[in-house]
Amino acid sequence: MHTHTLQKWQHSHDFSAIYHKGERRTIQVLLLTFITMAVEIIAGNFSGSMALLADGWHMGTHAAAFAISIFAYQYAKKNSNNPDFSFGTGKISVLGGFASAVALAVIAAIMALESVNRLYRPQAIHFNEAILVAVLGLGINLISVFLLRDEHDHSHGKDYHHHDHNLKAAYLHVLADALTSLLAIIALFSGKYFGLNRMDPLMGIVGALVITRWSYGLLKDTGLILLDYSMDRENIIKIKEILEADSDNRVSDAHIWRVGPDHYAAVISILTHYPKPPEHYKYLLKDMKELFHITIEINPCLESPCI
Repeated sequence: MHTHTLQKWQHSHDFSAIYHKGERRTIQVLLLTFITMAVEIIAGNFSGSMALLADGWHMGTHAAAFAISIFAYQYAKKNSNNPDFSFGTGKISVLGGFASAVALAVIAAIMALESVNRLYRPQAIHFNEAILVAVLGLGINLISVFLLRDEHDHSHGKDYHHHDHNLKAAYLHVLADALTSLLAIIALFSGKYFGLNRMDPLMGIVGALVITRWSYGLLKDTGLILLDYSMDRENIIKIKEILEADSDNRVSDAHIWRVGPDHYAAVISILTHYPKPPEHYKYLLKDMKELFHITIEINPCLESPCI
């Protein structure tokens, strides 16, 4: 019969504390983005500006991404101690990012098709009204950048090891929004003062390309995590070197994959003539802050030499 408590060998899979500030800031930016989106889409349809309409839809896709992020924050927090999630709820935000990336790709395709159509079938544009709304949109975007910048910079400080990728995505979203708003303003001024009306749908195409590029990057990053893609090879080599520098250890197998925001699980097999308790090998990796859940398999070497 065991008389020892298990707490020494157990640890939490709760990532919710990491997301608290990011959730609050994302909600604030979502409200600003949604209001601006509605104004720009209505004004874009009224004024006939494709660049303004594209910027409105661009902000709409980001509002949807923010909403998915907030849902991920809240669902992860609600299920933080749910034993059905083997490694915690760290990948919920990743799944949300993947879903928003798919939506972004669809919207980008629609924007590109509509912009190409307006290249061949130009529409009259009410420049003054469109410029006023575009400038308003740029101002809101800059406010959103300010709201997220401090939290983003703090979360990537030298003493912060648990990066919030939802917050980073939100920060990049509002930067991209500011860019497309600026493109819309350039297009509208070009049309009003130089008669370059085709700049408007061309900027719509540029906006679609910006969204497509961001969508591809997010799909790649989140897809690899969801597929349990291994840690980067440089860090894997570093882990092996640390373990093999101790005694005559040989790392015969290593599986290291992401289970949360900069949190990795590791299953490592070690071959050695001088076996030690698992805690010894875990202690050797104490400076690898990314390793959150480590399982060590120790295989005594019965032959000499062990290769």
